[in-house]
Amino acid sequence: MSNVRATCYHSRVSDSACVPSAAPAVPTTTVTSRHSALVRVTHWITALCFFALLVSGAEIVISHPRFYWGETGNDLTPVLFKLPIPASRNFVPTGYGYVLPDQNGWSRYLHFQAAWVVVFTGLLYVIFGLVSGHLRRNLLPTGDDLSWRSFSASIASRFRFKRPSAAEAWSYNVLQRLSYVFVIFVLFPLVIWTGLAMSPAFVSAFPATVNVLGGQQSARTLHFFVSLSLVVFLLVHVSMVWLAGFWSRVRAMITGRAATPMERI
Repeated sequence: MSNVRATCYHSRVSDSACVPSAAPAVPTTTVTSRHSALVRVTHWITALCFFALLVSGAEIVISHPRFYWGETGNDLTPVLFKLPIPASRNFVPTGYGYVLPDQNGWSRYLHFQAAWVVVFTGLLYVIFGLVSGHLRRNLLPTGDDLSWRSFSASIASRFRFKRPSAAEAWSYNVLQRLSYVFVIFVLFPLVIWTGLAMSPAFVSAFPATVNVLGGQQSARTLHFFVSLSLVVFLLVHVSMVWLAGFWSRVRAMITGRAATPMERI
C-alpha cells in the first residue's frame, strides 16, 4: 500500500490549498520557483531605471512646463496646454515671480542613460519570453480568460478590493495579463518611439519617425501623456501588490518563490 502525501501551499491572504499525491512517507520541503532569475533581474533593473526616468523627466519638464503641437514651440508661440508650476528658466512665462534651480544638465544625462538601459533590458526580457515560452504561458490571455464571465468576475473582485486567492500567487489573472501585455507591447514602445523622435540625431537619420507624429513638439506632448499612463500603471500595480500582501509579493520577486510548499504525510 502506497503512502499518500498532500502538497499544501500556504498564503498570508487566503486559506491553504492541499493537493493529495502518492509519495514515500518521508516529510520533505520543496521550493518551487514562481519567477525565473532573468525575470526578477530585468524587473528590478526596469524598476530602478523607471524611477530614474521619472525623477529626471520631472526635472526636464520643470525647465519648460509648456506643451505644443507641431514641429516648433517656444515661449513666444501659443501653447496647447501648460502645467501650473514654476519653471527653472526665467524666460519661460509661468505667472510665478520666481524660478526654480536649473537641474537640466544632470537630468537630461540621467534620462538618456536610464532610457537606453531600459531599452536593452526590455529587449532581453522579450527575447527570453519568446524563446522560453514565458510570454505565452504567463502573460498572453487564453480564450477562457477573455470570456465575459471571467473578465467581469476579475473586474468585480478588484472593485471589491478582494484579496487574491492562493492560486493567483502562482499565475496572473486576466486583468494582470492584459495590463502587462498592454504596457510591454504598447506603452513601452510608444514612450521609446516618442522619446527618440525628440532626438535631432535620430530624426535626421529617420525623419519619418517624427513626421508621422506631427513634429517634434507633438512627439514631446505624446511622450508626456504616455509617461503619465505608465505612472498610473505603476500606482495601480503597487496598490494591487499591497492588497495581495506586499512583502510576500516582493519576496517572490526577489527570491523567486511565491510561497513555501510543504509536503507532509
